[in-house]
Amino acid sequence: MSTPQQFIPLKIAVLTVSDTRTEANDSSGKILVERLTTAGHQCADKVIVPDNIYQIRAVVSNWIVHPDIQVIISTGGTGVTGRDGTPEAIDPLLDKKLAGFGELFRALSYEEIQTSTIQSRALAGVANGTYIFCLPGSAGACKTAWDKIIQAQLDYRTRPCNFVELMPRLLET
Repeated sequence: MSTPQQFIPLKIAVLTVSDTRTEANDSSGKILVERLTTAGHQCADKVIVPDNIYQIRAVVSNWIVHPDIQVIISTGGTGVTGRDGTPEAIDPLLDKKLAGFGELFRALSYEEIQTSTIQSRALAGVANGTYIFCLPGSAGACKTAWDKIIQAQLDYRTRPCNFVELMPRLLET
């Protein structure tokens, strides 16, 4: 009889990208922190930065070299307006892209917001052994991404496979 897998808590950093949000009104960031801590993970850091690709990239670059941060989740800046630059900030940092994340997120979002989902440039990937998820800025999008995709993949008990079990091999050469 096989031994059941044990939950492995991860250290997750949350980045809110917004020109207008503060700690007082950052509902999306708060939702992510609440959901990840309720699931048993630890919030390693939480930062709010303006929609500026260089400020976004600076924060994320610092996190991906930090050995205690295993996952980064950003919210905001994934739309198509002139100030939306999260994908442009993050894409050059990625060693590997997880194209299926954006595809699945938009498919699930279609059920909720119909064709408006095509405005989202949600993406995910791996940089220096750190998983990065870039979500839209709405609270609903953060709930959908966490509840329907990210939570299960960050749980070692998810079968047939999950991101946690791959962590020891992410930096293989």
